Amino acid sequence: MHFVLRRRDFNLQALITVWLGVLPLTNHAANHSKLLVVGDSLSAEYGIARGTGWVALLEAQLQRENPTWQVVNASISGETTAGGLARLPALLAQYRPQLVAIELGGNDALRGFSLQMTQDNLVKMIQACQQAKAQVLLIGMQVPPNYGARYATDFSQLFVRLSKAHQLPLVPFLLKGVADAKDPTAMFQSDRIHPLAHAHPIILANVWSVLKKIL
Repeated sequence: MHFVLRRRDFNLQALITVWLGVLPLTNHAANHSKLLVVGDSLSAEYGIARGTGWVALLEAQLQRENPTWQVVNASISGETTAGGLARLPALLAQYRPQLVAIELGGNDALRGFSLQMTQDNLVKMIQACQQAKAQVLLIGMQVPPNYGARYATDFSQLFVRLSKAHQLPLVPFLLKGVADAKDPTAMFQSDRIHPLAHAHPIILANVWSVLKKIL
C-alpha cells in the first residue's frame, strides 16, 4: 500500500510517522524468540525445589544476558521418545519456537526399548521441528555400564549419529561432571537416577557450552 502525501495531508503524514516509529517496539515486545525444552524428569525438576533445575537456571541466565529469549519447559517426568513425539505437534503449534532442545531417550533405555525405536522417534521429532522452521539442539544421554558395554556404547553413539546425519548441535552427555564425578553418590538423590539441586548448575554448564553458540 502506497501513500501520496500533499501539504494538506500533514496530519496523516504525522500519524504515519508516529505509527511507523512505534511499530518496531511493538513487534519487539510481542515477538520474543522461544526456546522449547522437551525432556524427561532430568529437565522437569523431579525431586528438587521448583526453580532449582537446569532449565529454570537457564531461563534466569537468559533473562540477564539475552532477554529476547523466552524459555518454555515442556518436560514431563517419565517421558519417553514416543511420548515426546506424540506431544510435539501440539507444542510446536502452540508456542511456535525458534529453537527446540530435545532431552529424551533415557527412559527408553530404562524400560528396555529397542535402540531402533528410540532412533526412529527422535528422527521424527527432529523432522517435525525442522518442518516447523525450528532449529534443534539434541541433548545426549549415556547409560550406566551395568547395561552392558555394547549397549552403552551403541546408546551414546545414537545421539552422535543423529547429530551428524541431521547436522544438529549436540550436547554429548547431559550429566557430564555429575554421573562421572569422583563421588557421584554426592550428586544424586537416593534413587541414584535424579541429580540433586547442587548438580544442576553443572548440567546447565554442559548445555550452555553448546547453546550459547547457537544463540
